[in-house]
Amino acid sequence: MKPKRILKWTAVTILFALILSIFAGFVAYWRSTNDCDRKIALVNPMKAIHFCEYGSPDVLKFEDVEKPVPNDDQVLIKVRAASLNFFDPGLMRGPLPLRLMTGLRKPERVRLGTDVAGQVEAVGKNVTLFKAGDEVFGVARSTLAEYVCARERALVIKPANVTFEQAGCVAWAGFTALQGLRQANIQPGQKVLINGATGGVGTFAVQLAKSFGAEVTGVCSTGKVDLVRSIGADHVIDYTKEDFTKGDQRYDVIFDNVNNHSFSDRRRVLTPNGVCVLAGIGGAGLHPGMLGRVVGILKANLLSRFVRQKFVRYGTETNKEDLTLLSDLMQTGKVKPVIDRTYKLSETAEAMRYFEEGHARGKVVLTVD
Repeated sequence: MKPKRILKWTAVTILFALILSIFAGFVAYWRSTNDCDRKIALVNPMKAIHFCEYGSPDVLKFEDVEKPVPNDDQVLIKVRAASLNFFDPGLMRGPLPLRLMTGLRKPERVRLGTDVAGQVEAVGKNVTLFKAGDEVFGVARSTLAEYVCARERALVIKPANVTFEQAGCVAWAGFTALQGLRQANIQPGQKVLINGATGGVGTFAVQLAKSFGAEVTGVCSTGKVDLVRSIGADHVIDYTKEDFTKGDQRYDVIFDNVNNHSFSDRRRVLTPNGVCVLAGIGGAGLHPGMLGRVVGILKANLLSRFVRQKFVRYGTETNKEDLTLLSDLMQTGKVKPVIDRTYKLSETAEAMRYFEEGHARGKVVLTVD
């Protein structure tokens, strides 16, 4: 075949693929919708937070929806408390890359919330671990509501010495901190630095590292130094006055919840076999520098393949054993959830505005009367 003919058909193929992609994207855009416009008579109404369009916290509505019914393997929970997590603002606002998964034109999932604490109201016929009246906490979907259904394996009994508000903010932040520290195979006596020690994940990371016998250093701003000391940190660095990557101290583990330093700067303060856990990008939702920090995580993870020190990234997963461990640590007082502010469920939009500012000292909790 002549070169000109090869070039011609290659160009035609590329053009056809481009047109097909544009058409598919157009169809996907208009097909991405939700049930908000469908007027359905409610049989058993309950109050819940939902949003029909992407946007600011103004899109969050406190309205009647149908009360869920548990299937054979689920537990129906009367929600007493839930909390906001770092991914909730992104689901609400729907940045373009995320919309490829959540719906291009409108959000396909119109409810928020993953953490939950409350009382069991009913159980499916296959549920054996819980009964009506049990006080539980764990993970579910769409927990910013008066009632929610959860899988049996995603719940544990709430310790009697823990409030619903405390239990309702544990699961996702606790999983992220615990599973991140586990990536570093943390050992008693090791020196561990928590960069970003005062957010939801950071406050759990400080306490968990301490419970594992580590010598813990927390990094935070001036106004939060006392908080970090109060939850057990042995040393506190005020980042407005000191850059931990410029000091003489070396760390066996850096739990980096901010990722605002270069690969080489963090390597300098790691021990020869140290591990940097790439846990987060600082703050909740969309914020300046976020894209650069995401790229920095990927770059650090790649470059660490060529050196002794490791920079590891990971995904947080729901885990029954981890939830049980968090419950035991709370019961013994080794871990105590830090709550910044508590709002009523009807005040979720206001809570989200505060949460998006990125200055929360611990968790932001929603309560249900």
